[in-house]
Amino acid sequence: MKQISSRDNPTIKHLHALATSARDRRKEGCTLLDGAHLLGVALERGVDVLQVVVSESGRRQAEIETLLARCPSERQIEVPDRLFAHISPVDTPSGVLAVIAISVADEQSPTTDTCVLLDGVQDPGNLGTILRTAAAVAVKEVLLTPGCAQAWSPRVLRAAMGAHFGLCIREGVDAAQALRDFPGAILAADLRDATELYDLDLRGPVAWLFGSEGQGLSAEVAALATRRVLIPMPGGMESLNVGVAAGVCLFEQLRQRRSARYSVG
Repeated sequence: MKQISSRDNPTIKHLHALATSARDRRKEGCTLLDGAHLLGVALERGVDVLQVVVSESGRRQAEIETLLARCPSERQIEVPDRLFAHISPVDTPSGVLAVIAISVADEQSPTTDTCVLLDGVQDPGNLGTILRTAAAVAVKEVLLTPGCAQAWSPRVLRAAMGAHFGLCIREGVDAAQALRDFPGAILAADLRDATELYDLDLRGPVAWLFGSEGQGLSAEVAALATRRVLIPMPGGMESLNVGVAAGVCLFEQLRQRRSARYSVG
């Protein structure tokens, strides 16, 4: 295991850039995984871990020590705690980071099954939550318009808890082009002229459209919807957080599909 103690080391500068700059992550085609959980999931899914960085205190943790044993020693770096805090993408350093390549989805493959399209969702926590929910209900494809947060940023990765490794994530998509030949319903979470979620038949393919936290869907993306969907809120609240709204919709579709399967059986 290599040891580095200087901020001026080129490797440290590279890691700091990956932690703080979306531009550098895109340029390098790499990102950072923060924490033992994400590293463990990546190893379980067969992700090629390009580099592992551990702090002095992190190396003494049994969980991290076990993970290091699964990674090639020549790809491991140990740094002092203060230097680890400098390159950590989060306020509370976890003790271990890993560099991986950003997975690039096939832009040519058509979208034919249920998917989620996010339009201008900029909060990393909300984006990560939606990715995690999509993976939980076995929705494999998530499309992001250019106004969204970077899906492979360290904060989104941390919020998604490993969901990235089971999803096809397409960033910077043209929504109209992506859904041009979609065979199912295109449903927008919207309050205007909307049908209640629980009155809809969601057993077939659905392209779910969810907009930004403040502005909702852009006019261009909203116009793609075949129907607008309203989540009933008898408690009197005007709206839900976009991550919560996506969870309600996706799990209702899962419920309907499971009910239909059991009724046929």
